[in-house]
Amino acid sequence: MSAKAVINLTTGLEDAEKVTVAFLTAVAAAEAGRPTMMFLTKEAVRLAVPGVAVATACDGCPPLPDLLKRYSAAGGRYLACPICINAKGLEDVELIEGATVGGTVPLWEWIGDEGATTFSF
Repeated sequence: MSAKAVINLTTGLEDAEKVTVAFLTAVAAAEAGRPTMMFLTKEAVRLAVPGVAVATACDGCPPLPDLLKRYSAAGGRYLACPICINAKGLEDVELIEGATVGGTVPLWEWIGDEGATTFSF
C-alpha cells in the first residue's frame, strides 16, 4: 500500500478526544505503510512542541505520547503551519522529531500529482 494520507488537525489539547482520534487515524495509515503527513494548524501546532502532547483523553484511550511514538516509528511526518506558529509565538521553539514548519505549498508539493486520502479533524 503506497497511497499517501494527509490528516489535517486544527485542534489542540482543548479537545483531547479529537486529537486522539486524529492520531489514531494517522498511526493506522502510517503503520499500514502509507506515507503519512499530519498538517497541524490553529491550536494543533502546539502539539509539535516537545512535552505538550501528554494527555490521555478518556478511560480506555491510548495516551498521546504512545501514539506519537508509534507515528514516529512508522515514519509519520508533520507540517506545522508557519502562520499559526508565529501567531502562537512559537517561531523560536524546537519541534518534535518529524515536524517541520511549512504551509500549504510544501503540503501540495509533498502530495504531488498522485493525490492523497485526506482526513480533517
